[in-house]
Amino acid sequence: MSTPRPFPAALLAGRRFAVLGLGRNGGAAVDALIAMGASVQAWDDRNPTHPVSPPAQDRLTLAPFTTLKGMDALILSPGIPHTLPAPHPAAVLAREAGVPILSDAEILFRCVRAAGSQARFASVTGTNGKSTTTALLAHIVEQAGWPVAAGGNLGTAALALPLLPDDGVYVIEMSSYMLERLDRYHAATSCLLNLTPDHLDRHGDMAGYAAAKAHVFDHMDARDRAAIGVDDPWCAAIVESVAARGVPVTRLSLTGAPATLTFDGTALKSDGRALFAMAEAPALPGAHNAQNALAAWAMAAHLGLSAEAIAAGLRSYPGLPHRQERVGTFQGVTFVNDSKATNAEAAEKALGCYDRVIWIAGGTAKSGGIESLVPLFPRIARAFLIGRDAPVLADTLARHGVPFEIAVTLDRAVPAAHAAARAENAPVVLLSPACASFDQFSSFEARGSQFIHLFGNLIESNTSTEPLPRED
Repeated sequence: MSTPRPFPAALLAGRRFAVLGLGRNGGAAVDALIAMGASVQAWDDRNPTHPVSPPAQDRLTLAPFTTLKGMDALILSPGIPHTLPAPHPAAVLAREAGVPILSDAEILFRCVRAAGSQARFASVTGTNGKSTTTALLAHIVEQAGWPVAAGGNLGTAALALPLLPDDGVYVIEMSSYMLERLDRYHAATSCLLNLTPDHLDRHGDMAGYAAAKAHVFDHMDARDRAAIGVDDPWCAAIVESVAARGVPVTRLSLTGAPATLTFDGTALKSDGRALFAMAEAPALPGAHNAQNALAAWAMAAHLGLSAEAIAAGLRSYPGLPHRQERVGTFQGVTFVNDSKATNAEAAEKALGCYDRVIWIAGGTAKSGGIESLVPLFPRIARAFLIGRDAPVLADTLARHGVPFEIAVTLDRAVPAAHAAARAENAPVVLLSPACASFDQFSSFEARGSQFIHLFGNLIESNTSTEPLPRED
């Protein structure tokens, strides 16, 4: 197997780039561009600092943009708008100067090809499930022994990924923000899992959001493979437009709609023939994860992996941190960390996997709160609410007769939830907040990590006070 290597140090010598935003994506972009010999002007409206080693300091300028004339491209961090709701002034300067506004994924693709590598790209998008599908596909490819690098919207920023050899695969999670800033990027296989309203302030309306997502199939042709869910009307329409361009499409369905790959409630099927029993993949519970598995199967098969290799990867997949992560079982109660569920739609996927749970939820609620979860309320034995908008969630639960307690903090909620699970014979304590985390934590990762830490404290405190079993 070939191994990854750094990009050539002079690959971008003589090129000039502007980078706006110095967070995870922008910071990695600056580092990579400098390492490949480019000159960079960078700025961040909130924190305009970036460390660079002394030899490269003469090629980095930290200053606000007054003109972008002479730049090869402006790389905007995903959260910075270039059109709606209002373009950042740097985007206006770029348009005035005729400078392309690109995402870091676009620059990665160009650099891989400029370095002479024919490594293939696999792109993953959708409103929900893209992080799991990205990690799952990368795991399947890695377990098969192929060079692989995964990142983009998930985990490692695109320009922090290494240069892969010709037999390598880049698995890139694509947000709508990244997709609308592509230009030459060409994936060998791409998937669109699903579409529901999201980020409409950035795209104007649902049609604009769908159009941004459809960019994941740009430049694909008859040699490539698209995998698209057909269970919502927006994706179904995109299927037809992609197929009309001559791109082969694998249709995915959970509902029995006409499709190539389907899920019948227990197994993945291809044209009615059983491929894989999802019970064999414990880290992928629920129908939503079956859709992720269908997409990963279609993409991995197009890349050339055998059915046996794909099935082995599904079985061994460990799951994503903070996404229905099984933390452990103590005194008959399994603790599940789904901190990444920052809205009701994501929490719905987790709640639907368990018949009876103790639910920990709360934080900063999104529009609509948890009203959409009402059909799942009978599964909740008791809820423990935390964070700023606990009273908002409590009002909804009270109107529907769901027992709850306002615990305020996660530190109080975890031991109380454990006690309630034992008293009410509920086998699962589920942290699936349905809310953003920023009222009490720096990120959903920090919230999930605290949950894991508190689970450890729970075991330690109980085992230190309970008497040891007698030896007869």
